[in-house]
Order: sequence, then structure tokens, then C-alpha cells
Amino acid sequence: MTVYTHTARFDTGRAMTEDEMRNIAPSIFATSAHESRSERFQPIPTIEILRALTAEGFVPVGAKQSATRTEGKADFTKHLIRLRRVDDGKTYHVGDTVCEILLKNANDGTSAYELMAGLFRIRCLNSLVTQTGTIEETKVRHSGDVQGKVIDATYTVLKAAETALVAPQDWSSLRLNSEEKEILAQSAHMLRFGDAGGDTTTPIKPAQLLTQRRTGDLGDDLWTTWNVVQENAIKGGIRAYGRDDLGRPRKVKSRAVTGIDQDIKLNKALWHLGAKMAELKGAR
Repeated sequence: MTVYTHTARFDTGRAMTEDEMRNIAPSIFATSAHESRSERFQPIPTIEILRALTAEGFVPVGAKQSATRTEGKADFTKHLIRLRRVDDGKTYHVGDTVCEILLKNANDGTSAYELMAGLFRIRCLNSLVTQTGTIEETKVRHSGDVQGKVIDATYTVLKAAETALVAPQDWSSLRLNSEEKEILAQSAHMLRFGDAGGDTTTPIKPAQLLTQRRTGDLGDDLWTTWNVVQENAIKGGIRAYGRDDLGRPRKVKSRAVTGIDQDIKLNKALWHLGAKMAELKGAR
């Protein structure tokens, strides 16, 4: 999840100030709905939720919001925030897996309030991470008893976050043979490049998703293999040769997944894929 800021570092990380968040994602501070919404639409002020989560020990360390071409929508559009405990005394190292909370919301009708517990694998201490999965999520529609639903949803996800780190331990004990690796890569390839019918036309091959980008990713266990596949699918940069409409050879490079919704959707699907493989391999 590419929500990187200097405040999200794992060695000197700290909570973002409200002024910093206002500069990066002003829609966090919307207290009313966009004029396009009906009276039934109940706005959920993200800043109020953030203040409540801060009281629970989770503070915002990174934020971004979607761009919009509609005049007047910039203060209401979709935004995503990373939250983490920074006062728990933990010392982090490259390769560690940490649990963070992801909060998505919008007051222009483009998104429900969504709170997710996600696992992140630290790639370097300056906050470069790879989201390894969305463990639990809950959504709240902008209607009815919004505040009550948000409070209940928050505690549901926080409870899931406490047990989220079991998966890396379990998956690390599961060894994959070459055929199982191929199955994982083929399924991920269809999720990333397939159309609505599951057909793929890209010259990029499933086996390329198994290419390790660093020596720390060498291994045959499910956790390591899954992280390699996930990073290749999300980060992009995979090269291949294809042909254009006239049949001429051309170089192709996969793009990184950067959209908020696309990023979350693909990560959820990949996590489900890994969980199913773990289940087939006999994990808890």
C-alpha cells in the first residue's frame, strides 16, 4: 500500500499532525456531505474517527486521497489512512511483519466508511512496505445510526488486528513444491491481468510473478513465495515482449497498482488465494 511519508518510518515514526494531514488529504476534515448527496446521506467526519482511534492507541502515520476533476469535490473525495501503534516500545527490523489499520472513507458518495486490519512486511525502515493482506474489514453505509455503527465496526477490526500476526508464522512452516508455486502464480496472474471473463492477453507470463527481487525473498515456504508473487503483482515493473496491433514486436512493462480501490481489491483477492493454499496445505 503506497501510503508512504516520513512520519511512517519504522525507526523514527510518529503520529502525523492534523496540519500535515490537511495538506496531504484535506477531505479527511469534511464535516458535511458534498452537495450532490441527498438528505439521507449521513456524512462520517473522518477526523472524528481518527481522534477516537488515537484514544485507542492507533495514530495516523500516512495518508493519501484520490484526485478528482470535478470542481468543488477535492474536499470530499475518497481518502485512505494508515494507522499504527507507535508507543508500544517495539523495535522493528527489515523483514518483520507488522499489523496496521487502514481507514477508507469519502463524503461524496464514492465510498462507504471502511476499516481494515492489514499486514505489512517491512522492506526498509524508511517505511517502504509491502501490504501482505487485508485480514479483517468492515463497512458502514452513510445512512442510519452512523456513529453507533462506526464504534462497533472499529472494535471488531481492532480485535482482529490483535490476532492477525498468526498467519505469517503458520505460512512460513508450509513448504511448496514447484507445481504448487506454479498454481499460486497462475492464479495471481489471472487476478492481476485477467478480464471479466478471466482471459489474459498480456505477454507477461505467470512464472515471472515468482521472480525474487532480493536475496531475502529466497525460499520455498508459502509466506515467502506469496510475498514474492504479491509484490510482483502490485508493484509492477515486470518486462516482456509482445506485439502491437500491426504485429510488430514491442516491449511491455507491467504498471504498478496505484488506485485506492484497485489496490485494496487486488490485495484482498491475493490474500484469499494465499489463505486457501494454506488451508490445502493443512494450516490452522
